[in-house]
Amino acid sequence: MKADLSFLEDLSVVSAGRRPAHSDHIHYRNEKEAEEFSSGFYTSLNGEWEFIYSSSPEEREKDFHKKNFSSSRITKINVPSHIELQGYGQIQYINTMYPWEGHEMLRPPMVSRDNPVGQYIRTFDIPEQMKGERIILRFDGVENAFYVWVNGRFAGFSCDSFSISEFDITKMVKQKDNRLCVEVYKRSKTSWIEDQDFFRFSGIFRPVYLYSLPVCHIDDMWANGDLQRDESGIFSLRLKLSFASEFKGKIEYSLGSFFKRVKEITEKDTEIVFDEEHIPFVKQYHYRTPFLYDLSIKIYDNKKNLVEYVPYRIGFNHIEVENEMVMYNYHRLMICGVNRHEWSPSGGRCISLDDMKKDIAILKDAKVNAVRTCHYPDRFEWYYMCDEAGIYMMAETNMESHGSWQKDSRIEPSWNVPGDNQEWAMLLLDRCRSNFETYKNHTSILFWSLGNESYCGDVIRQMNEFYKKADKTRLVHYEGVFHRPDMKPCVSDVESRMYASPAQVKEYIQKDGRKPFLLCEYMHSMGNSLGGFKDYDDLFDEYLTYAGGFIWDYIDQALYKKDEVTGETYLAYGGDFGEKRSDYEFSCNGIVNAERKEKPAMQEVRAVYGNRLW
Repeated sequence: MKADLSFLEDLSVVSAGRRPAHSDHIHYRNEKEAEEFSSGFYTSLNGEWEFIYSSSPEEREKDFHKKNFSSSRITKINVPSHIELQGYGQIQYINTMYPWEGHEMLRPPMVSRDNPVGQYIRTFDIPEQMKGERIILRFDGVENAFYVWVNGRFAGFSCDSFSISEFDITKMVKQKDNRLCVEVYKRSKTSWIEDQDFFRFSGIFRPVYLYSLPVCHIDDMWANGDLQRDESGIFSLRLKLSFASEFKGKIEYSLGSFFKRVKEITEKDTEIVFDEEHIPFVKQYHYRTPFLYDLSIKIYDNKKNLVEYVPYRIGFNHIEVENEMVMYNYHRLMICGVNRHEWSPSGGRCISLDDMKKDIAILKDAKVNAVRTCHYPDRFEWYYMCDEAGIYMMAETNMESHGSWQKDSRIEPSWNVPGDNQEWAMLLLDRCRSNFETYKNHTSILFWSLGNESYCGDVIRQMNEFYKKADKTRLVHYEGVFHRPDMKPCVSDVESRMYASPAQVKEYIQKDGRKPFLLCEYMHSMGNSLGGFKDYDDLFDEYLTYAGGFIWDYIDQALYKKDEVTGETYLAYGGDFGEKRSDYEFSCNGIVNAERKEKPAMQEVRAVYGNRLW
């Protein structure tokens, strides 16, 4: 396997050397580690890295990954962070259009010549407790495409900015002085399907880890608690195991105080499926009472030594469409939701755990009961936080190709991606698979979303089909099928629209009404907005098939900038960084500002949602 720049444009290359996506569970050496939230299998690679910035691929240091490389161009950069917020390259905010429009005439999957490259270098040692174990290198988010070398050997390539990418580097590492090199490109073929309404950044912007695998490891788990009409529960558990060598032992799991189950295992048992368990009475998972049961999974060797411990928190719920209504736990679901970009005025989309905790507190205080991860998977910790808080989730696939079909404010899909172009199918199905496999255990997720503002076509139909086959316990959402009425029977469980007026909602329900109606975006919260909000809320009382919606959006996208004259720091919007093109202050539509301070619209949110839900 060799690194090749053609990967950036070749649609047949989804990734290289990347491990298959799997559940986001954390594994521990013992229960004490889990109690302290500190796994001895993990070590962080965050911090200061060596860095070389080049404005184009031609200017990059082609031998930077080699052992004896040195250069006067080497500087320092913080990981995680955006390259542009560390003093390199151009900050740019743009909404619908692609960043290169007006500069280059391109068509998918061509890559812009304006393609800055960040080359990262750091050394690391393998911690003593990981000695002799399999070693995995994990990136939680890198924008947009990147190549990885370890000790001069090519480890892999990935080009999905918002999904976790992992590489098995066991055969490449030594105990001390390992050299890790990462080459990040701002643009690739997948820039065409990452045209979200946000600032355009690049770099390693989420945490980086090493983690190790014991001799027997739970590679993947799917735990599901299905609530029945009589308030009983059915629990199922499937596991995939991997082995480093010959192994004999047992695996046991328990759920709360209900039961404990044990199975003998050997290295031949790569898949373990436990019998379904019927529990006569369970507490249901609900936004008012988000009750979660403690799931505990342990692997022992044949000498009764604990090899691996995996804890997880699982709730019992049920969602379906019945009589054109979205039914949750056998009652009508009313979504009082908000769309949420990940954002910090100092870090951009590189956010902290404290930022996320503040977001949970703000949403709960505003009586919001649902969040849409617009328009990409979030940091994995967010899903755990929503589980604990009882905030329902619409988990969105990393896809938006707005500029390929809406041109000069007109719907003009003469060329659009993915459309019916089968050469894009592998990339998009891979993103669906990553989203599903990583987050499938989270009770708070009620909907899988196929992406955002990407028109519709056969590839999106295939994405819908993937989710429906992979997960029969949740609903699938996609708004863009609205533009292709002929495809509505085979895409999306709900009629989803953006910014339809209350009159238009009524018209659909009265004249069509074959699916529940959901506003994936409404009440565009820009300036002095959210007037007329109660008109939408009144629809709940008029129509049982109205399921509610998600406000656009939660937080202003604005960045701290220092005034060149006064030296004072202020919040800067699109266009304040000398970028062309830009959509200027359109980046600020939040019910809170970039510093997470309430805007006047929040009063209306709290009043309307609070009256409805609480």
